[in-house]
Amino acid sequence: MRVDGGHTLRQVTEQMALLRRLRGPRAHAQLIGGEVSLLEPEAHAEALLAMRAAGREPMSMTHGDFGPDYLEAVVTGPDGKLRLPRVSFAAHFDSLMRGRRGIPRPRRESDLHEHRRAFAAMFQELRRLRGLKAYLAHTMTITSENLDQVAEVVQTVPAMGYSMMSFQPAARVGDPRRWHDNDPGVSIDQVWRRIEDGVGHSINWDALAFGHPQCNRTAFGLRVGERWIPLLDAESASDLALRDRYLADYGPLQRDPDRPALVVLQTARALLRHPRDVGTVLAWSSRLVDRCGGLPLLMGHLARREVKILTFVVHAFMDASVVTPAWEQLQSGREADDPTIHEAQERLRACVYSMAHPETGEIVPACVQHSVLDPDANRHLAVLLPHPTLRSPLPGADKVVAHSGTRTGATP
Repeated sequence: MRVDGGHTLRQVTEQMALLRRLRGPRAHAQLIGGEVSLLEPEAHAEALLAMRAAGREPMSMTHGDFGPDYLEAVVTGPDGKLRLPRVSFAAHFDSLMRGRRGIPRPRRESDLHEHRRAFAAMFQELRRLRGLKAYLAHTMTITSENLDQVAEVVQTVPAMGYSMMSFQPAARVGDPRRWHDNDPGVSIDQVWRRIEDGVGHSINWDALAFGHPQCNRTAFGLRVGERWIPLLDAESASDLALRDRYLADYGPLQRDPDRPALVVLQTARALLRHPRDVGTVLAWSSRLVDRCGGLPLLMGHLARREVKILTFVVHAFMDASVVTPAWEQLQSGREADDPTIHEAQERLRACVYSMAHPETGEIVPACVQHSVLDPDANRHLAVLLPHPTLRSPLPGADKVVAHSGTRTGATP
């Protein structure tokens, strides 16, 4: 959509209303589209507040190419007080991108580490000065060009202050000229193996799964010193029993992070209804402490503030060549005969990452949005958006062109 504030706010409000009506009172949602910091700070803040008002926990998706003044203007109101005492941002950094101020053409992932560190430092400084709470995710597109650098990123970046490391194997969507015919692409399994190389051991992603396994892999854990420890061990029957009991007894609870006292009361009431869960949680806590190396070692890391949440995620989008026929046949009620197209249909049916369309009352899978709907929308945006212009670089950097609709160009 267009990035002028009034239009964006109306569209976001309508989308959130549809999601609330069709998907329930609470969920996570992303403010995404080109580059979120193209919004004026006031409009950005109002959009996040509108998402919260609809029961959504918003995350701003950005290339991180803005400074502390912009961030402070988003989270503080005209009175100088925090209007957003906590925020979630996902920053996309990878060496495939072009046009970032200070490093318009990175050669390797390690070239971007100072920029990744500077982005996280903005939030740390605002926490020190204003008490801002922030959840930071690091996202990264993966192709054959940077696949072998994933392990080094996994080893280096979390210590900068990121609580999630998310990787997306590149999907063939958009302008076909950006793809080489002889490039076989990168699979979700290949990316997951590189994450394991960075961690130094295998990671089970199926202890708690979302959607289709060829689309999503997630592992929740803790970074204890230099080690990564899973919260749930998929090979532990006791851990899986805890998972099942949690989903059955507490999954339906609608927790509002803005009302922590209510969350405590809800949890306490649920525990009173299921008193045996107390023992289950204590037993799981004991197993987790053992995985962390024992209580004395864990307490030492806690004292040094070396225990942090760290989640690993891989989202694999599908190529337009399979999404388009799969969606067309689903819309007409037909099951595909071709195995590849049939698998794409299964993945679309299992999608947990969807886009709201208030104009039609539909919620469509993200791959359908990117492969089927975006091309037509982009043709309209090419007319609505301003022509490319030169922007001021950071000191010492070459001038670069800011393309229409994005602050920094990214491979999809």
